Amino acid sequence: MNRNKVVAADEAIALIRDGDSVSCSGFVGIGTPEELIVALERRFVSTQSPRDLTLIFAAAPGDGKARGVNRLAYEGLIRRAIGGHWALVPQLARLATDNRIEAYNLPLGTISHLYRDAAAHRAGTLSKVGLGTFVDPRQSGGRINERTQEELVRVMDIDGEEWLFYKAFPVDVALIRGTTADPLGNITMEHEALLLDAQAAAMAARNANGLVIAQVERVAAAGTLDPRSVVVPGVLVDCVVVASPELHQQTYGTAYNAAFSGEMRVPANRIAVATLDERKLIARRCAFELPLGGVINLGIGMPEVLGAVAAEERVLEHLTLTAEPGVIGGMPKGGLDFGAAINTQALLHQNQQFDFYDGGGLDLACLGMAQIDGAGNVNVSRFGTRLAGAGGFINISQNARRVVFAGTFTAGGLEVVIEDGKVRIVTEGHAPKFVAAVEQITFSGPQAVNQRQSVHYVTERCVFRLEPGGLRLTEVAPGIDIERDILAHMGFRPLIGQVNRMDARLYRAGPMGLGAVLLDLQLAERLSYDGERNILFVNFQGFSIHDSDDVESVRRVFAELYRRAGRKMALVANYDGFVIDESLSDSYFAMVEELHAQYYSTATRYTTSAFMRMKLGSSLSSRQGAAHLFETQSEAIEFLRQQAHT
Repeated sequence: MNRNKVVAADEAIALIRDGDSVSCSGFVGIGTPEELIVALERRFVSTQSPRDLTLIFAAAPGDGKARGVNRLAYEGLIRRAIGGHWALVPQLARLATDNRIEAYNLPLGTISHLYRDAAAHRAGTLSKVGLGTFVDPRQSGGRINERTQEELVRVMDIDGEEWLFYKAFPVDVALIRGTTADPLGNITMEHEALLLDAQAAAMAARNANGLVIAQVERVAAAGTLDPRSVVVPGVLVDCVVVASPELHQQTYGTAYNAAFSGEMRVPANRIAVATLDERKLIARRCAFELPLGGVINLGIGMPEVLGAVAAEERVLEHLTLTAEPGVIGGMPKGGLDFGAAINTQALLHQNQQFDFYDGGGLDLACLGMAQIDGAGNVNVSRFGTRLAGAGGFINISQNARRVVFAGTFTAGGLEVVIEDGKVRIVTEGHAPKFVAAVEQITFSGPQAVNQRQSVHYVTERCVFRLEPGGLRLTEVAPGIDIERDILAHMGFRPLIGQVNRMDARLYRAGPMGLGAVLLDLQLAERLSYDGERNILFVNFQGFSIHDSDDVESVRRVFAELYRRAGRKMALVANYDGFVIDESLSDSYFAMVEELHAQYYSTATRYTTSAFMRMKLGSSLSSRQGAAHLFETQSEAIEFLRQQAHT
């Protein structure tokens, strides 16, 4: 056994053979082993070997110009490429769109899972991700060009349900990156902004009797690394290469930021306040869909502004933002820092993040949109000869409970002015986004309808909602004419019924007071009034009272519902999982007593928690309130029935 695995880059890269399948880590510049990529290019240019490699990457390890795997865009070097995101590797994408190499675009999350399945010698990955999109073999099966013939995806029927089966691919060589290695090849990642799939890809190569080459910034003495900090154990690693600093930046945009690696937290109030333009206007409207207490993914581009709006409105503390490469919590970054985040709560391996996403862990996804058709299909992946790729878009959009697509109504030269509380189109964009048919389906509208998914499309001038009959126009900005500014620039006619004005608060120069707006909106969704029986059902399950604003929101929402009902009503309230800050108990239950006196003919409350029943009973009884508390809803309803007959 080699007890010192540290070698020069050229020595390690010399071990790659013709025809090998080579996986390369990296999310933009994060985790991208630039030193190894440079050495592989250098070897091919000087020797014309190795040849006919299959290159595998989940998220594009590139900068949109010449770094990352753009360096490997040589005919002869690459025979086949399997990638999740292609926009940042345009030189490689050109080989694919010009039909000069075999090429596939598969969902980023699925490729992450395929590394793990390859490591376990499974046949492949079984998933619903991709049904109804271009990855579905009934469309293109993820194949990018005519030269690409092998089917890597097929439809399977299991117990009457359709699934997609993604065939596992071999990993002969894994190029990965870390921070510190010891001579035995143990790898830690304390300075890395992400963990990505380094561990899974290394395991896949090791279990295929392949080769694992790790790029690091430094080497520690044997036995000095904390075993709990080792991400890739040395038994999986064959070679360790110490990179030069210029080829081992933390991201392509930042040489090193301690906040990206979680070594320090930075004040959140330093986030710049965006100017009120069409981008911020769109982000503000999207912000009205934010679920307080929810888990959210923000896509690249337009959705990034939503994070800044949430910070300005001081609602970030009520949200958990995530990013697909594994970030949980904090504030995701954009541009060439995309994928990194500050003040994170946790960092997962990329394949684990997609386990969470694919299983429905996201309460909301806010994503960009390039082309939309009348069925609600969205294309962000292919435009003629320009290949952007799906990245994590399919996994995220297909499985989030609610999806908001954000973007300007047209593109290319659009100029918009926001003045006097109105939107004025100065110059219309020359490229329509709402088209008769999208060029490629990255998000399937019919699939979303079948899943009863909540989907909205938000622009600077209007909002659409996806329904079984297609897109419905629901909101229009003040100053916008429906015929002139909307329908005249669409390739189809949407459903049109009652159309509301977009909220006037969107056009304010200062903060909108979003926290109170969201709390009222989402609390109102927890109320259900049965007018025939005159019963108000309230679902406080999982609801939290953190501050006095929460107390006042409950008061406002209940008062408004009573105003509309016009009479006192019976209350049935579910308090399962209800949480209240102890310091607010007095003010909350005093408010409850006031509501009871003004609006309720009788009130019953129920919770399966004996502790909560005791707490509610004590608080209400001490204020001479009606403490009718039960364990189940049926018991509460039966009490009301008996009351009605006495």
